[in-house]
Amino acid sequence: MTIAALEALTFGLDRMAAAAAGAGHRLCLLTGNRAVYRHELARLAPEAPLDIVDVDTHDKAACRAALAALPGLSGLINSTDTWSVPAAELAAELGLPGPDPDSVRVLRDKLRVRNLLHERGAGRARAHAVVPGPGTAADVLREVGLPAVLKDSAGTSSRNVWLVRDEQQLAAALAEAGERPFLGGLFAEPFFAGPVYSAETLSWAGRTRLLGVLSRQMSPEPYVREEASAFPVGLPGAQARRIETWADHTLRAAGHLAGFAHVEFVLTEDGPELVEINRRIGGALVGEALCLSFGVNVYEAMIDTALGRRPALLDGPEAAGPATGFVLKYPASTGTLTGWSGLGGLHAFPGSPRWYPTMAPGDRVEHLTDQRGCSGILLAEGATAELALHRALSAAGSITPLIADAAA
Repeated sequence: MTIAALEALTFGLDRMAAAAAGAGHRLCLLTGNRAVYRHELARLAPEAPLDIVDVDTHDKAACRAALAALPGLSGLINSTDTWSVPAAELAAELGLPGPDPDSVRVLRDKLRVRNLLHERGAGRARAHAVVPGPGTAADVLREVGLPAVLKDSAGTSSRNVWLVRDEQQLAAALAEAGERPFLGGLFAEPFFAGPVYSAETLSWAGRTRLLGVLSRQMSPEPYVREEASAFPVGLPGAQARRIETWADHTLRAAGHLAGFAHVEFVLTEDGPELVEINRRIGGALVGEALCLSFGVNVYEAMIDTALGRRPALLDGPEAAGPATGFVLKYPASTGTLTGWSGLGGLHAFPGSPRWYPTMAPGDRVEHLTDQRGCSGILLAEGATAELALHRALSAAGSITPLIADAAA
């Protein structure tokens, strides 16, 4: 029997394959670019229960044919943003368990989600669609005001996001947006002040369990590049319960009833305020952080969901393992990555630091203002999220991405 994945997150493929094998299935990855998974594939033994089908994953007909050719196809994992809608549509067409494609289309549209939640009493703010270009500043000022956030309604990895605090920044952002390609459409929403977190959740039949809260350190303004994270954040009991109630209400209002969710929010003076909902396990090393914290392979819950059965993780265990912190390492300039200095000395740092490369020597670094510029991630463990993050920051500080033909 086979469980397929239409692409996947950069890390976690080894754990996903092990979870599928534990359920008596082989995992088959459909991918248009094996290089995305080179770190994971290098770690897998030749006999690992993983098959790979090379296919243009942006070609739905080609994916349908590839899936139809798989022996005993029992489920289709839907774990990415970009492929969430076609994966839901293909699962429905093939009679496999999966989410309602209409609900996935809603969740993939950040503008629709923002306004839907406002209409259903789960969000304070509305958002406003904007035509890119210098002529729409007055619309943003009238409908949203300042400060505001402009972003792509279907964007990922913090691409095409602008934080604007004054009219000059607004005009510059709109002009820049007019020169950019978008996966969805441009929209504006109010800016909420406060630290950014994400609620890592698992749902089934409308019931949601808060697995924990992940901290998210963002770059200095005006960029919104993610720099570091730690899990699980030690929140006071009443605040943790409030966030769990808020996440449950938010997900039900948005129509997400089953599977993992990565719910980003700002913790304002008045409580949590949504940034966006990602109907998947968190990216970067969130999956690894969850596995370490709970002492189990949490990807088993992903397999359960793909097979249409209630995940055992909803009922336990409680988190008892180490906390983790991880730091994203960005080069100082664009150019060609030739490697990293400092990797050989990681063993001297506490917290069992591990390096997870997201680029390889020879790759071109072209973007520094969003996660596309991340060259690798350093993860470390600790007794608390705070201690783990301090260890990760210490070890990551010894690593330098090396760039040839760097831009001046």
